Amino acid sequence: MGKPIPDHCDGLARLQAVVHDLRSPDGCPWDREQTHQSLVSNMIEEAYEAVEALRSGHPDHMKEELGDVLLQVVLHAEIAGESGTFDLQDIAHTIAEKLIRRHPHVYGDSTAETTEAVLSQWDAIKRREKGGAPEPFLHSIGRGLPALARAAKVSKKAATVGFDWPDSRGVIAKVREELAEVEAEPPGSHTRAEEIGDLLFAVASLARKEGLDPEVVCAAATEKFVARFSAMEARLAAAGTPLGTAAPDAMEAAWEQSKRPPLPATTAEIPIRA
Repeated sequence: MGKPIPDHCDGLARLQAVVHDLRSPDGCPWDREQTHQSLVSNMIEEAYEAVEALRSGHPDHMKEELGDVLLQVVLHAEIAGESGTFDLQDIAHTIAEKLIRRHPHVYGDSTAETTEAVLSQWDAIKRREKGGAPEPFLHSIGRGLPALARAAKVSKKAATVGFDWPDSRGVIAKVREELAEVEAEPPGSHTRAEEIGDLLFAVASLARKEGLDPEVVCAAATEKFVARFSAMEARLAAAGTPLGTAAPDAMEAAWEQSKRPPLPATTAEIPIRA
């Protein structure tokens, strides 16, 4: 006879009850075996799937994937609660208190009337809270972020103290400069790889300067390439020359044809604004 299904009206309480049952001695063997460390890859995977859902803009997909992320948080809270370290209420209380402390313009007497002022104030409070020796200005930006996202965040934070180009024209000139430096280095060399990295950083900065999220616009470009490549593949197959057997000029012709139809809805719907 299985466990009675929790019937709490509150969705979060029901989820907690389910996770508690799964972790109990007569629950699920897989769930009982999990630790904070064993679930790290799950947290990363679920976060990326949630990002994909958010980019799609489809509410049902977003709801499902955000639920998977929430499950990871509840699992970690349950594991910690078993040893008396912390629980879900502690997690919620900690983040609520942080938000109150870092929004004194809402919950205190501070004034911050622009997004830039809010971010500058947030950073100052964060640095003050850390205490001890002052941390270098950019060191707080997580190294676990995807490279393009971190590049944009680093350049954005540097811009808050005035280290920035006046407008996009300056960044475009920097992109051209970095591209020229790539071309000047020998192929396959370490220096060429370094210059390509500089070029990517400059392009991420350009996206940021244009008010775009480089991760999002890169994702949109990748989806566009996949859609066009798939259309090219279909045309080649219809002509009796599947991938791997088609001549370069046949692939080029099919590729040019694939650019003519409108993009699939899944690509067109990806929001590109930051």
